[in-house]
Amino acid sequence: MRALSTTRTRYLPYVLHGHPTALSGDPTATDEVRPVRVGSRRPRVRVGVYHAYWRFAAERQRVFHLRAAGAPMPWTQDPILARYKFTNVYRAADRVSQFLIRDVIYAGPQEPDELVFRVLLFKLFNRIETWKLLTEELGERPSWSGYDFAAYDEVLTRAMARGERIYSAAYIVPNPAFGRLRKHGNHLRLLEHVMTSGLPGRLAGAKGLREVYELLLALPGLGPFLAFQFAIDLAYSPVVDADEDEFVVAGPGCLDGLSKMFTDTDGLRPADLIAWIRDVSADEFDRLGLEFRDLWGRRPHLIDWQNVCCEVSKYTRVSHPDVAGRSGRTRIKQEFRQTPTPIDYRFPPKWGLPAERTARLRS
Repeated sequence: MRALSTTRTRYLPYVLHGHPTALSGDPTATDEVRPVRVGSRRPRVRVGVYHAYWRFAAERQRVFHLRAAGAPMPWTQDPILARYKFTNVYRAADRVSQFLIRDVIYAGPQEPDELVFRVLLFKLFNRIETWKLLTEELGERPSWSGYDFAAYDEVLTRAMARGERIYSAAYIVPNPAFGRLRKHGNHLRLLEHVMTSGLPGRLAGAKGLREVYELLLALPGLGPFLAFQFAIDLAYSPVVDADEDEFVVAGPGCLDGLSKMFTDTDGLRPADLIAWIRDVSADEFDRLGLEFRDLWGRRPHLIDWQNVCCEVSKYTRVSHPDVAGRSGRTRIKQEFRQTPTPIDYRFPPKWGLPAERTARLRS
């Protein structure tokens, strides 16, 4: 299956069918369903979950800013947000993305070959501890110029023998068929294939996010969701010049969240619904009396609203337990644990954020 993508259509503003303010009812209601207007379509929303989406986004972003400012706990009176772990509204603000930006992308040589190698090596495992392990055991930052399959494979094989996890549990990266016994060996061979096939140069010359995505989608073992996620990761770097609002691919969690929010999509694709959410976001925060503080001047993009759909899928397992969604999951697995070291939030220089929030290049 190829990408679920959005066109560049700017959707009409939110209007409840015949009743412009009728969605101001009980925010915890699960059984009230109303139509909304999306261009010429009339999808139907479950009012309680729809309201929960905007309240979650506003409150989760408020918590982010309090933490970034060094404010002490508690950061929220929302018992669900206080108890359970949720990612940030902005994907780039999460712990793993922050490490990728600060310590992988903007730490080391900036040539396309080296950037693509570092980004994809990190993302194939998606685990900070694995990157640190490789750096420590190799005696240097991982690099294409210093890459040796046997050395990398040995470090990872020994870690597994010690019972250490080398992959993140956030999502599963399929095992590509490159003839190695262990999955990590096949992923190293996949990375070699990327580097020796000239892909870094083609990525650097890509004319936008979709072309980057299509190049990655052609790789063995990468489906639409992972190819899109890796495309966004590369878009944080100087090697790719891409607009994160060009299109979006909805992941499994996002699809579950949308299925809870919309009882009938009237034929609209998931990516179309995410684009509509983006386009009505300012109006909906205003209508519900919610303050949404953006990322120091950067508004959320499609990838971020996709992220919120995924987190609302989890949040509503507790706030709206009667709404099953397409996954049927009923509990949130991970509870919140405060990290001992505060994150020094830094973002790609191309975003034009304040200097104190912009990544600095380190050799």
